[in-house]
Amino acid sequence: MAQNVLLTGGSGFIGKHLTDVLIEAGFSVSVLSRSDREDTPRVTYYKWDIKKNYIDKNAILNADYIIHLAGEGIVEKRWTKRRKRAIIESRVRPVEMIYSILEKNNKKLEAFVSASGIGIYGAITSHNICTETTAPADDFLGITCQKWENAADKIASLHIRTVKIRTGIVLGKNEGFLKKMIPTFKSGFGAVLGSGKQYLPWIHIEDLCQIYLKSIEDNKLEGTYNACITDNTTNARFSKTLAKLYEYSIWLPKIPPFVLKIMLGQMSVAVLTGQRVSSEKIQKTGFEFQFTDLEKTLINCIK
Repeated sequence: MAQNVLLTGGSGFIGKHLTDVLIEAGFSVSVLSRSDREDTPRVTYYKWDIKKNYIDKNAILNADYIIHLAGEGIVEKRWTKRRKRAIIESRVRPVEMIYSILEKNNKKLEAFVSASGIGIYGAITSHNICTETTAPADDFLGITCQKWENAADKIASLHIRTVKIRTGIVLGKNEGFLKKMIPTFKSGFGAVLGSGKQYLPWIHIEDLCQIYLKSIEDNKLEGTYNACITDNTTNARFSKTLAKLYEYSIWLPKIPPFVLKIMLGQMSVAVLTGQRVSSEKIQKTGFEFQFTDLEKTLINCIK
């Protein structure tokens, strides 16, 4: 009988791709859903409601592995106090609920894998290369990721192998980050944001899904791992490369930081800053990235 992987956030961009990868690898997949959904030959659905503090405990008890992807989008809406709370709670509360069921039922998983973000290193731009041992920042993104990972550490306290994947910008076919950018660039109005010197660590969706797969298949993986390409891509380089694929050179001036701050409020730090991040640790486990060239990766995503 196939081992079961339970996904939170299974209906999102990453979750949908990961479901395909897991099934192809021979696992059965279950997904926690806020709405009533009928099972398919591929996926079993279980109900959950974070606001009501409810999870169908059978989802947890029937799982061999859990991968936690759920969380409100970081750049979907302006960062009001209410939005900030929602961003943090949507990441932390599900883990607390899962922990409670695991503890009460003395349920042992083969592994618990949680998403996290390179935002843990802070919303700043510097030439330092961040590794998994770099101290977390004390700004909103850093604190959010710390709380996210601290929640996952509670699962580890149950003597369950726990892996945390600190993810960069995820690139896919007209999905995620690119879905927001392509309309503007395709129409010929692409522009560099701010100084353009902010680093933009990225990863192709297929590589990210393979890292998650390795996280459950390789029982030597434990702790935190950065998931992004270390190629020193900046916002300027990314923007110019994307414009090139639409056969033009960027002609608009750089969008000044103050304009983005007016448009986005505090959330502007997410696009105006960025650090270099090392992927050496995950590569030392034997993982090999398939998408390492920015231009070829963008071609794969848009053509």
